[in-house]
Amino acid sequence: MARRGDGKGLLLGDLLAGVVDPGEYGRLPVEAIALDSREVEPGGLFLAVPGSDGRRHGMDHLEEAVSRGALAVLAEPGAAWDRARLAEAAATLPVPLFMVSGLAHKAGAIAARFFGQPGQVMRTVGVTGTNGKTSVTHFLAQALAPRVPTGLIGTLGMGLADDLRPATHTTPDAVALQAELARQARLGVKVVAMEVSSHALHQGRVNGVPFHSALFTNLSHDHLDYHRSMQAYAEAKAGLFRRPGLSLAVINADDRMGRELLQEASARVFTVACSSGERPHSLADRFLHATAIEPLPDGLRLVFRSSWGEGEIRSSLLGRFNAENLLLALGLLLAWDMPLQQACLALGAVRPVPGRMNLFGGKGLPRVVVDYAHTPDALARALEAVREHAAGRVICVFGCGGDRDRDKRPAMGAAAERLADRVILTDDNPRSEDGQAIVAQILTGLREPEAALVERDRGAAIARAVAEAGPEDLVLVAGKGHETWQLVGGQRLPFSDIEQVQRALQERAA
Repeated sequence: MARRGDGKGLLLGDLLAGVVDPGEYGRLPVEAIALDSREVEPGGLFLAVPGSDGRRHGMDHLEEAVSRGALAVLAEPGAAWDRARLAEAAATLPVPLFMVSGLAHKAGAIAARFFGQPGQVMRTVGVTGTNGKTSVTHFLAQALAPRVPTGLIGTLGMGLADDLRPATHTTPDAVALQAELARQARLGVKVVAMEVSSHALHQGRVNGVPFHSALFTNLSHDHLDYHRSMQAYAEAKAGLFRRPGLSLAVINADDRMGRELLQEASARVFTVACSSGERPHSLADRFLHATAIEPLPDGLRLVFRSSWGEGEIRSSLLGRFNAENLLLALGLLLAWDMPLQQACLALGAVRPVPGRMNLFGGKGLPRVVVDYAHTPDALARALEAVREHAAGRVICVFGCGGDRDRDKRPAMGAAAERLADRVILTDDNPRSEDGQAIVAQILTGLREPEAALVERDRGAAIARAVAEAGPEDLVLVAGKGHETWQLVGGQRLPFSDIEQVQRALQERAA
């Protein structure tokens, strides 16, 4: 359960003003707040909301929350808990229960009030899109941290840019998010770069966060197991750019959805583009456009023109898509009045993000890139990137996650066959699904499935790819990136692509 860092509680009536009238219970001091019954502490407020699957509900764990010391319960009618059943439960509870329609979407504002509106004492930047969120937020943090205390919230963790704590979700739940913002505020953080997932936007997890700026990377096939359609997926992403009080939007105008966002963004809009011949959009207040993206043996060279003048960034990053990511980060730095040359130098010095186009090997050994690419578009971009740096063949090792969007599996197989010379299919967090069935679905996207090698043991698949690669070949190990586990059934087994690659290269060199 999350407590206020100042050790002070808040009266229930003050906390719920404008949400629900607690009546005679308004003088109860709320010491903590939680969405998870397992995190309830004595004197805490328990927020019981329906699960995203429409079947579970926080009220299913009401007894545990009360036994742990909840002083009051807010409950949203939904799933199996309609108003009649909630009223029945309230009649026998030893603590007050208040029904609140739409509580899941109000939880963020309630939590923000409980923690003293931490987002108001810092600039919060939200980055959304299918691919690139982690890279862009980390590039921003690396560039800003030497100049201003900067925090991160995202896939790789939460905290100061150089001291991240593990996170369970790309964007935490509404209470955990506000608790983290409050913690960072106490540490003196002035800027927070946050990954904002479509799930978080749709579920209202970021409600209560006063975003100053929003960045859009791209939109491609992903999460349709949740959103059901690309239109619904896009609509969720667009919600970030419709938020009241947003001051700045930096948008990738190469992406079709990015161009659509230009039509409705109320904030100042800066566009970035890497497509040759792209002209500044008439609705853009300012622009940054790449005029040349040159792959180098150890990175890339990005030349651009912009509303601030012309410039160049030399980077150790791999891939054309990282040129897009750099331009997005550059747009924000320039909007915040960092001088052009200083911003270019800062971004030229950024390090690759763990698990994102990390390069290993070379010097007589095949080079191996480990990347988190787990969507058709991300896999295609990663393969196109490594192709530019491979003098020989490109070998691709990947799989698809279980209990996730199944429609993307054939598309990922097709992308790998089209852009790699050798395809090795393996497991990637099969979860409760049969890994062989997942592989079979991937194979339906290949024109010549018999040419692909299937090695379900991911460690063995990586070792096989490295062993058969020539010195001029390049191996892409895609899908897991920074992860240090493999989810099989209900087990979380230790596993790291990076460690497996390093071990395979050591064995190759022996």
